[in-house]
Amino acid sequence: MRPNLRERIRKPLPSLRSFTPKTLFGRSMLTIILPIVIMQIAVIYIFFDRHWQSVSTSLSEGVVGDIAMVLDMYQQNPDQLERIKKLSLEKMNLSVALQPEELLPTSTHSSFNSPLDRTLRRALSSKITDPFWFDTNRFPAYIDIRIQINQDIVRFIAPRDKVYATTGNIFVIWLVGTTLLLTGIAILFTRAQLRPIQQLAQFADRLGKGQETTDFKPTGALEIRQASEAFIQMQKRISKFISQRTEMLAGVSHDLRTPLTRLKLQFAMMEKTPELDAARKDLQNMQDMLEGYLDFAKGETEADPKQMDLAQMIKELAPKIFPKHRIAQISLDEPLLVMVRPQSIERCISNLLENAMRYADKVWVNGKIEGEQIIIQIEDNGQGIAAEFREEAFRPFSRLDAARNLNTEGVGLGLSIARDAAHAHGGEIHLQESIHGGLLVELILPQSKS
Repeated sequence: MRPNLRERIRKPLPSLRSFTPKTLFGRSMLTIILPIVIMQIAVIYIFFDRHWQSVSTSLSEGVVGDIAMVLDMYQQNPDQLERIKKLSLEKMNLSVALQPEELLPTSTHSSFNSPLDRTLRRALSSKITDPFWFDTNRFPAYIDIRIQINQDIVRFIAPRDKVYATTGNIFVIWLVGTTLLLTGIAILFTRAQLRPIQQLAQFADRLGKGQETTDFKPTGALEIRQASEAFIQMQKRISKFISQRTEMLAGVSHDLRTPLTRLKLQFAMMEKTPELDAARKDLQNMQDMLEGYLDFAKGETEADPKQMDLAQMIKELAPKIFPKHRIAQISLDEPLLVMVRPQSIERCISNLLENAMRYADKVWVNGKIEGEQIIIQIEDNGQGIAAEFREEAFRPFSRLDAARNLNTEGVGLGLSIARDAAHAHGGEIHLQESIHGGLLVELILPQSKS
């Protein structure tokens, strides 16, 4: 057995789940329409198999019986043809014509109504021993039946409704019409029921991106209203928690700044000694820690998000942070539009750029759009961070001395603040190995749709 054939045999067959709709609307419509379609198919099958076929068979056999009787009358009394034609038309509603010295047509006509052909052929074969030919689709309201008698052809034109039940098509049209009507009603009601769920999903998406919404009102079914109310209360609790956290840290920072300022004044008036210089450095570290605490808790309390161009923001920030000779490349698609809180996202990008500058000689900055996301990549040629330390690098107050010596000049909040800001806008930050030997920091944010 060839390898490719073996792989085909081992390859599992697709499951039923792969053919089902992925959206809630599609699955709802499938749940509603599929039983209706199955029921209609069953009804149509039973109707045609039991009722329509039996009625059509009886009608066909009746017409063929009349034809057989007319043929017997003609063969017994050929001279009475005109009288037989008159009686057939008046009593049996059959039009009879004699076509002398003719043969049966050799062409066949495929009929759309194939059950009628089969039924009529069985009836003719059971009662007519002479060769015959018929056409059920040449005339809309009539059926053409021809029978070979010696060298002549006896032609019969019978009304279609005498041969089979014409109500079958009406019944099928009625079933299809009701199915379409029910489907239309189901679509209208299903859309009305799904609209509150879509609004709730949009509200949850904005909440995940840190965009507070005040005009959202619970609608729809009771369960959807309950879920909507739960999201609204969750938004209020999150906002209250963030506000309390920021106020607490701001208060602590304010209370500590006063004694720190007094200590600075006292140190300035004291005679310079090595011990005093060390104390001043410790005091400055305390000041930096206070500022770091405030930055860590600040992002969500800023003004409402607005649309910003990240490409323009990076072009303005990079020269402020990097000396020109250390910027290896800045490649940005324009515009890179995002809906963000400007100060929060600026602090995020500044921290990432400063981190790269602190531990590398060269920095590469790239920005691009992929689908509905904006990806900012900051690469450097520094020492990088080992894979096992990358998640720990995002922990608040973490110092990775053994890995990259991260945050040794700060308090261990740079990457934490950056990731916190990214999460607040529905984004993410990933750390990877750079092709330049250092660290690749990837900031992913949802693209602005407005």
